[in-house]
Amino acid sequence: MLTVFGSTALDTIRTPKKTIKNVLGGSGTFAAISASNFVNTGLIAVVGNDFPNKYYKILSKYLDLQGLSIEKGKTFRYDGKYDKTLSSRKTLKTELNVLANFKPNVPEEYKKSQFVYLGNNDPDQNSMLIKEFDKIKFSMCDTIDFWISTKRESVIKMIKSVDAVVINDEEAKLLTKEFNLIKCAKKMMGWGAKYIIIKKGEHGSMMFFDDVIFSSAGFSLENVVDPTGAGDSFAGAMIGYLASKNSTNLSEIKKAIVYGNVLGSLAVEKYGLYGLLHIKKIDIIKRVKLYEKMIHF
Repeated sequence: MLTVFGSTALDTIRTPKKTIKNVLGGSGTFAAISASNFVNTGLIAVVGNDFPNKYYKILSKYLDLQGLSIEKGKTFRYDGKYDKTLSSRKTLKTELNVLANFKPNVPEEYKKSQFVYLGNNDPDQNSMLIKEFDKIKFSMCDTIDFWISTKRESVIKMIKSVDAVVINDEEAKLLTKEFNLIKCAKKMMGWGAKYIIIKKGEHGSMMFFDDVIFSSAGFSLENVVDPTGAGDSFAGAMIGYLASKNSTNLSEIKKAIVYGNVLGSLAVEKYGLYGLLHIKKIDIIKRVKLYEKMIHF
C-alpha cells in the first residue's frame, strides 16, 4: 500500500477558454488518484463539513479514506488564473480554512506502508509525519515556492528525511540559490536525498542520482486545456508505479518517471481532475508505447 499526505481542495481555475468553480482539486488528491492506477492508495488530508458529498464519493471510489479528516469549517480553497499560453499561473486567492490548524494523524493500517509520498504541505508537518511509519522502503516529497520563501530551513530539514525530492525547475533554483539544474541537484543531494527529480513542465523532467542523469522528454500534446495538477499527477504515478513493483532499483525508477510523464500528460487534457478520472489501464499502456516511439532512436 502507498500513503499520500497532501491537500484536498475546492479549486477555481480560470483559463482563457473557460472558468471552472469549486471543483475537486488539491495536490494530495491529484497525486493519490494518479497513484491509484497502479496500487492501493490511502490519502491523509482534511476537508471541511462543506465538502460536497459527490466529491467524497469520487474519492472513495479510487482511494482508501481512513486518513481523511472531516472537520468543522470550510474546505481549503484555491483560485488561480492562467495566462494565454497556459504556461504561467497567477494565484488570486488561497483560503487555508480547515487546513490552517490541521494535525494529521496516520491510521494504524497506513503505518505499515513501505512507500510514502509527502505533497507540498508545511515542511515541518511532513518531517513529523514521516516518523510515524514503521518501515519505509521509499519516501518522496514535493515543495512549493511559498514554503521555500517562508520556511527554507524546514524545507532543507525535510529533504534530509526522504529518499527522493520532486521539485520544479524554478523552485529548485529558488531553494538552492543556483542557476544550473545540475548544481541545484547536487546541492540537494548534499542535503541528504538520494534522488532528485526536477520537473520542467511541458519539457519533461531530469532525474539525478549519484553521477547518473536521466533526462526524459515531456509527452508532446496538441491540446492542453488545464495544466493544474500535472506535477502532482506526475509524482503520484511515479511513486505508485514503484510501489506496485515494490522496487527502488534504478531501472524501475527510470520507468516510473516515464509513467509520471504519461499520467501528467493525461491530466492536462481535461479540466480539473477529469483527465485522471476516466482513464483505463489500456489508455496508460497505449500512451507509454507512443512515448517509447517518440523517444527511441
